[in-house]
Amino acid sequence: MLRIITDTSPMLTVEQGKALNIDITPLSVTINGKSYREYVDINAHEFNELVQQKHVPMTSQPAVGEVMEKLEQYPNDDILIISMAKGLSGTYESCESAKIMDGRKNIEVINSQTLCGPHNHLIMEAIRLRDENKSLQEITEYITNLSKSANSFLIPQDFDFLKRGGRLTPLAATLGGLLKIQPVLVVSPNGERLEKFTVGRNFESSIKKILAYFIEHNINSEYKIYITHAFVKDQALKIKEKFEAAIPNADITVGELSCAFITQGGPQCIAIQYIKK
Repeated sequence: MLRIITDTSPMLTVEQGKALNIDITPLSVTINGKSYREYVDINAHEFNELVQQKHVPMTSQPAVGEVMEKLEQYPNDDILIISMAKGLSGTYESCESAKIMDGRKNIEVINSQTLCGPHNHLIMEAIRLRDENKSLQEITEYITNLSKSANSFLIPQDFDFLKRGGRLTPLAATLGGLLKIQPVLVVSPNGERLEKFTVGRNFESSIKKILAYFIEHNINSEYKIYITHAFVKDQALKIKEKFEAAIPNADITVGELSCAFITQGGPQCIAIQYIKK
């Protein structure tokens, strides 16, 4: 039998994982000196209440020991682990370490090179192939190749939060707030860091630049598009309308980001992502 293990980057809860017959090891956030497993000990709205009290959160990946416990549950099965992007989290390294310590040859760890929506798509494709009785090697090759078609843009909006967390200098945060400029970040080609994509004169300008990129690179109905947000659903739905108007038969899903990703992008951040179907 083939077992699939992932973290909570695909925005799936442990209970949802059980329904899909996969195992999920939650990412954790630490805030005000206390650690919480997302979707288990805290949800995004509870997390946001703590953030609004000016506490600075941090994230952490599943511990190596936790991953090893999962592997030990399935001593006779093939195991496929699909982790969120290496470099954006230590999850991949934890999984690789657990695999090495376990020592079995029938364990594969895939660096998805992505997160959130596209990561969810990779998991669903792996489940589909598992249910079609494809081999561990076949699924690993397919998912690895598919992951290369993903791309992600992040639009942070709470500069004060980014300043408190050390992700923006005080000067940059102040200028961003005063000038109302809107930076956009993009995941690097190797999926290991966030880089500057553009700086728009305002929010609308930045959305237009992302949409222009989609059209220029022929991101059409053959792709799944994800728009995920941190408590700005109205903005996310307006972006969806713009993309649907520009891309015929666009396949767009709107969702809510989890605690770990709000920690990175801040309240009100929006992620716009795509991956080949």
